[in-house]
Amino acid sequence: MDLVELLNKAVELKASDVHITVNLSPIARINGKFQKLYQDLLTNNDVYNLASQITNEKIIHKIDEQGEADFSVSLPNKHRIRVNVYKQRGNYAMAIRIIPNEIPKFEELKLPNAIKEFVNKQKGLVLITGPTGSGKSSTLASLIDLINETRECHIITLEDPIEYIHNHKKSIINQREIGRDSVDFNSALRASLRQDPDVILIGEMRDAETISIALRAAETGHLVFSTMHTIGAAKTIDRIIDSFEASKQQQIRSQLSTVCTGIVSQQLIPTIDEKARVVATEVMIPNTAIRNLIRENKIYQIQNIIQTSSKQNMFSMDQDISRLYKQGLISKENLINKCNDLQYIKTILYI
Repeated sequence: MDLVELLNKAVELKASDVHITVNLSPIARINGKFQKLYQDLLTNNDVYNLASQITNEKIIHKIDEQGEADFSVSLPNKHRIRVNVYKQRGNYAMAIRIIPNEIPKFEELKLPNAIKEFVNKQKGLVLITGPTGSGKSSTLASLIDLINETRECHIITLEDPIEYIHNHKKSIINQREIGRDSVDFNSALRASLRQDPDVILIGEMRDAETISIALRAAETGHLVFSTMHTIGAAKTIDRIIDSFEASKQQQIRSQLSTVCTGIVSQQLIPTIDEKARVVATEVMIPNTAIRNLIRENKIYQIQNIIQTSSKQNMFSMDQDISRLYKQGLISKENLINKCNDLQYIKTILYI
């Protein structure tokens, strides 16, 4: 079986992901639903042969030593794939994310215009958050591309692995892949501060050390973008602060209250006909009240400010999900399943 042929079929079906594992047919995820690409069940040899078409000796060694490996590959059809090869029950398995062959334009993503304003900031920390597969990478890529098109900047991206490929436009853009161009995020991030950056993209803030360096970078006049696997601004702030031991948390609250420029949370929800998905977002743009709440550790009050600050281009996830429901784009079932506070939803929609 040819992996490129398999993935071309997945691309034609507009799949977001492909799963390859022993004793199962190749499965594509299309608008959140599974669909078989072929009927034949895969043997251990089939999966190994498919994996060997996109791996090299170094990657195979890493899988055998550590049990998994992440990497990205360009296909002949110009699409890229992000691959995680891992072991299960002693056999190989693969989870493949299909990356569009072009960086999406901001307008194509149907995101609120308030998010677009972040590209004009000279410094600060902007976080794009959400679950796996919610479109965080696409949002970040479109924002970086906007900066690349409109500003003279030195942009450094730190990714594991590199997903979208950026070309130099008005900006200089250097993309560093963890494991290939640098040992880890922390080393790459520290080094980036000596590389005259204006904008730094960190693929993911995974630990206290990365967060600490990112906050320092934002403090010292850089515009920093990153992602976290959280939904909602308040939960994101809590996650950041809780990453540190108690003795350091007040300092982190103080830093975050100063440098936070915006937190965007997003998730993809099936349309009412289940033929596509629409993005639901939450946007927090810190004002004086929010900065004070972060500093004073009153994070639980932030949601109320977001919900009552529409004039400052803020809105909560539940408000946006309610909008999608009122516009007839999503079902009542998904409204209930995807919201954070069902009582709030019932209050504003009378359901």
